[in-house]
This record gives sequence, C-alpha cells and structure tokens, in this order.
Amino acid sequence: MASLLSVLAALALVSCALCEEKNFLQRAGATFNNRQYRSMLTVTNGEQFGNWTWPEMCPDQFFAVGFSVRVESDQYGGDDTALNGVRLICAKDGNRSFLYSVESHTGYFGDWSQPQYCPSGVLTAFQLRVEPHQGIFGDDTAANNIKFRCSSNPTLEGSGKDWGEYGYWSQECQNGGICGIESKMEEYQYGLDDSTLNDVRFHCCAKPLQTAE
Repeated sequence: MASLLSVLAALALVSCALCEEKNFLQRAGATFNNRQYRSMLTVTNGEQFGNWTWPEMCPDQFFAVGFSVRVESDQYGGDDTALNGVRLICAKDGNRSFLYSVESHTGYFGDWSQPQYCPSGVLTAFQLRVEPHQGIFGDDTAANNIKFRCSSNPTLEGSGKDWGEYGYWSQECQNGGICGIESKMEEYQYGLDDSTLNDVRFHCCAKPLQTAE
C-alpha cells in the first residue's frame, strides 16, 4: 500500500510539473501597433506580386522568442502557394508562461506548424527562401520558407517548401530584438495563379533601459 501511495504521489508531482510548464497564448492583433520601433529588417530577394499589408506589433517590452508558419502542402500539379504566412510569438523578460502572437496577413491556404522557440533569448535576424517569377505559364509560389537567428546563436528553420533559394540574411537587431511583422501579400486570384506571401519584413525594438537600484 505504501509503495502504491508513493507511485501515486510521484505521478501527481509529474502531472503538476507538466501543468506548470503550460503557457497561455493570446492573439495581439493590431492592438499594439503604436509601439515605437528602432529599425526595420528587410531582405533583397522578396518577390514582386502583391502589396504590403498592415503591421502587427508585440506589446511593449515583449519580443519575439519563437514563430510558426502557415504552409500549403504540395498540390502535385495543381496551383502551389507554399509559404502563406508567418506568426511571431512574443514574450516578456524570457517568461514564456504568458505569450502574445502577431502575424499580419497570413494568406488563404495551408495549415499552421507547431511553434519553434529560441532555447533562450529573442529572434534577431531572418533569411527568406523565395522561388523567382516563373513566367506567364509557370506556377508562382514566391516565398517558400524562412529562417530566424536567435540572440543566443541557434538558427531556426520553418517547415516550408524547398523551391527556390535562400537569399542573404537581413541585418540584425542590435540591443533588442524583433518585435513586429508586416507581410507583402498577393490577394486571392480567383482560380488564376496564386502566389500569396511574396515578402516579409520585421520591426526591431530596443530593450528597455535598466534602471539603477
């Protein structure tokens, strides 16, 4: 009996620990778009179709610590669109028990991947994989995948498609991290060739100044 109670107590502790690891994720949307930012990260290999859509910003003092991607699976001869959207996940002071998400326009097709997180630190730079324009009779997919670099040095890659090539890395957020996103999106083409996400750019915010005690 004592040994059974010990096993039950151990299981309860494991269950409790797992409960404590769960986090709460809330969609920020455009609520914090008046947040001030220091600079914008861009790349040079984005495609030509569509327009820049609305920005979305992490709340004040929150920075992107992870991301997920919306990807349409291979259409096997149908109209492929590949990467449709990017969602940033924002945390404050490394505390991942309460998170916000921001994403701008995320396209029309595909499913969201499981989030990937920096082991520590924040997202500071990105690299975009883009298939160039395929011509009037080709199937344009434009943006296909994305990589992020963390301030703690690891590189995270999305679960997009492998068409096209990665371009150069963006510049890096200095003394802070990525805090917002804007998407360049081609609107729905109503049965013609959809390319959806063509380009993306990210806002850099500075870390708050530490006050002396």
